Amino acid sequence: MLNKENATKPVELIERTKAYDGHVITVYDDYVRIGEHLTHWDFIHHKGAAAVLPVLEDGRILLVRQYRHALGRYTLEVPAGKRDTEEEDFLLCAKRELEEETGYRTNDFTFLLRINTTVAFLDEIIEIYLARNLKQGEVRWDADEELGNEKWALEDLLTMIHNGEMTDSKTVAAILSYADLLHKQS
Repeated sequence: MLNKENATKPVELIERTKAYDGHVITVYDDYVRIGEHLTHWDFIHHKGAAAVLPVLEDGRILLVRQYRHALGRYTLEVPAGKRDTEEEDFLLCAKRELEEETGYRTNDFTFLLRINTTVAFLDEIIEIYLARNLKQGEVRWDADEELGNEKWALEDLLTMIHNGEMTDSKTVAAILSYADLLHKQS
């Protein structure tokens, strides 16, 4: 049982071995000591990513439908992508991904929130921004992307979240954060 006493036991990384170095992630095999207990954990490192909730002039939200192999299905998501380097500014990444995946551009970005997607074994951080005053440009999808853009009303997206139809964590977080922002402004 977790209590204050054992939640503050010293944690020490004993050994880290790189098991896999991929395009998006690096997987490590870690041995960690927590107090007197030695444990074995998988650890995945990610450079971080940025996501954008693009709100059109009419109030609809522009989302991307794409195939996600890990789920074996298409998902509806906010435009997002990984940072090119660990040093890349999250907002610059967000601007690039918005234009690449939707063709829209803007300089009107508002920071919404920062999330860790899967804290048990992954250190990925995603910064999520709200984008308004969008100007249409050209879509520039990556060669391996098959995307489609769709425009949705906020109320419909909230229903999809609460019905379990929309489960992508960054998208759910972005939509709920935006709904909360609107509620606070009203």
